[in-house]
Amino acid sequence: MKRKLILGACFLFVLNVGFAQRFDAGLIAGFNATQVEGDTFKGYHKAGILAGIYVQTDVAPAIVAGMEIKYSQKGSRKKYDPKVPDVDQYTMRLGYVEVPLFMAFRTNDRSMIIGGISPGYLMHSKELNSDGEIPEEDRQDFNSFDLQPFVGFQFDFLERTSLDLRFALSVIPCSDKSETNYYFHNGLFNNVISLAFYYDL
Repeated sequence: MKRKLILGACFLFVLNVGFAQRFDAGLIAGFNATQVEGDTFKGYHKAGILAGIYVQTDVAPAIVAGMEIKYSQKGSRKKYDPKVPDVDQYTMRLGYVEVPLFMAFRTNDRSMIIGGISPGYLMHSKELNSDGEIPEEDRQDFNSFDLQPFVGFQFDFLERTSLDLRFALSVIPCSDKSETNYYFHNGLFNNVISLAFYYDL
């Protein structure tokens, strides 16, 4: 209940600020292509949705600052491969509420380069294999907090609509479990490529 009240208050605050004179506000809708660094499944095989709202303002002639509140699905997926029958299919589904903070540099009137940091809170998690959903007592423990630096590019292709492409990699593990013995040996890390439409209200 407390979590819902906090999220509701953040939503109302962003809307209130967003419609102030110096701020632009809008809606976000798109999808993620995700994988998890530190497991044995390589490739952005897990798709997920993202949706939310944003506010931003010009802080200098070519500099924009802003924040977002959005829901973002992450995780990983391994399909069954008949060439490797000993490896079971597997899907990890993670759903986060995120509050990205960003700065952007306008390269021209229609595009800008974006960079920022995105803290997130894990709302739900699920693991599945070929037998269906893995029982809760057999699932791994996922960390509630996520933190992802990100970089990206945004292009205004219509009067009120922009296309946003971003790459983000967690610096806090989503789980302390790891299946590898290289750089990410100390946990599992979300790795996300996102593509979204931003509609200016």
